[in-house]
Amino acid sequence: MHRGHAATAGILILAGVLLAAFVQSDGGRVVLHDVRFVGAGGNGMSGLLYVPDGATTASPRPGVLAVHGYINSRETQSGFAIELARRGFVVLALDQTGHGYSDPPAFAAGFGGPDGLEFLRSLAFVDAERIGLEGHSMGGWAVQMAADANPDGYAAMVLEGSSTGTFGAPPGTPETPRNVAVVFSRYDEFSALMWGADVPADIVATDKLKTLFGTTEPVQIGRLYGDPAAGTARLLAMPAVTHPGDHLSTAAIGDAVAWFQSLLGAPMERPAEAQVWYWKELGTLVALLGLLLLIFPLASGLLAGRAFAGVRTAPLQALPKSRRQLGVNVVVSALVPVLLFFPLQDLANRLLPASALLPQQITNGVLLWAWGSGLASLLPFALWRRSSGRALSALGLPPAPTVMARAGLLAMACCGVLYLIVAAAGFLLNVDFRFWVVAVKTMAPHHVPIFLLYLPLFAVFFLALSLTLHAQLGFGGSLRGQLWRNALTLSGGFVLLLAVQYVPLLLGGTLALASQPLLTIIAFQFVPLLALVALISTYCFAKTNNLYTGAFLNAVFVTWYLVAGTATQAVPFWF
Repeated sequence: MHRGHAATAGILILAGVLLAAFVQSDGGRVVLHDVRFVGAGGNGMSGLLYVPDGATTASPRPGVLAVHGYINSRETQSGFAIELARRGFVVLALDQTGHGYSDPPAFAAGFGGPDGLEFLRSLAFVDAERIGLEGHSMGGWAVQMAADANPDGYAAMVLEGSSTGTFGAPPGTPETPRNVAVVFSRYDEFSALMWGADVPADIVATDKLKTLFGTTEPVQIGRLYGDPAAGTARLLAMPAVTHPGDHLSTAAIGDAVAWFQSLLGAPMERPAEAQVWYWKELGTLVALLGLLLLIFPLASGLLAGRAFAGVRTAPLQALPKSRRQLGVNVVVSALVPVLLFFPLQDLANRLLPASALLPQQITNGVLLWAWGSGLASLLPFALWRRSSGRALSALGLPPAPTVMARAGLLAMACCGVLYLIVAAAGFLLNVDFRFWVVAVKTMAPHHVPIFLLYLPLFAVFFLALSLTLHAQLGFGGSLRGQLWRNALTLSGGFVLLLAVQYVPLLLGGTLALASQPLLTIIAFQFVPLLALVALISTYCFAKTNNLYTGAFLNAVFVTWYLVAGTATQAVPFWF
């Protein structure tokens, strides 16, 4: 095992987790609780409860229900929760139904909003007369469902990148919701869905927003409309970020903090711009990088042990490529998955809808894309192999069941160690491993069978990907060169896709393909994920001379990542 790399990874994990824990607890002045409760319909709900010093039954504090958006989880709202808790608010960062550790299906029970509000109001150390509701994206609809279910149960609301009257949320009027601030970013990808404006800046002139603000003129940014005492206060803020960028924006978080401080009163008032949440984000990023780095010395150490010594197979003859051939193969390998990204995931909504057997729609979309792009890549590979006469065993696929079985066990053992580290950080300090929307977290009990169902399906894809990656691009020569080349090949196409999509939006227009805001945002995760996949595949191939170890390790890790980190839209048949 590369002890130096393992030690570095361990230091990064420990330092990152401790930094994140220190910041989110405000140096011990805020206590975090992992809470589980039962909703009105008998559904299990999950949340992180931030309780600041001084919140007691004798001295109850104002409370805020903070709800994340679609296919996120409670930790995504940590920037808002940390800053509000530092100012003395009790904050419940809720997992929506079907998300995180809350029971499926997604979209049920008002997205979980009504249950979250009732739980927050039931706490004796929360002032039930000073409750705020904050929701990002679909979380905004969740808090509106809560407000609609209990119109007298809250005093103020912040819709962060969200809207009224969308996907079942109550329509907005000058009187409802009560005392609402709309924080809608200048480059929000969902302006058409949320407010009916193709260009985000144009929402100020939409009838939907003007109706909410009780005006016939375009809504003015930063102007206070209505009367807070009457519950009709309205404010529009438009920070210069994107829809998911709200989570990393001091302006977007500051707008929410300022609104609740003004409307609910902060026990420990601080300037809205006095923020520290980004140090927690840095901590979880450092821990995440350490966790990913640990994969390589772990795999190397396991291969050095007697139990997995048989995973190594005979050395292979190098497979060099001419510069021209290599360049063509790199371009094809980078662009084919990107060209199929939107069409195949859209097709999955019709061919592989969420069901009792495969209950996660986003995972189904990724699966169909994976198989489709894998098949597309196998076609030129098959033609090349036919002309070259290379046997599959000479390319790293020996017909050896024992090698395959041991490679699978090694993959499970390696990811098992990572899982225990993530579980320990969550159990002891309520810290997960994440940056922004890229997160590695433990699975809920209902996720485990889902993981086992998807795992073999993704294993087939990763075997095909590894085969085409190394055969098409060649192997041999410098390992470092292969690592860089393969990582840039798999992730570079998605970097190009994001650039093409976002340049028009950032210039004041819309996404280049405006009909795909959700999948465009999901594509951000594919950049680091595919780079990691390439690194694991290339490293393990060089160490074992076969494709099984890297493919199975990628399958276990990516399936865990997807299943734990997205929504479960259908009730599994065993649930």
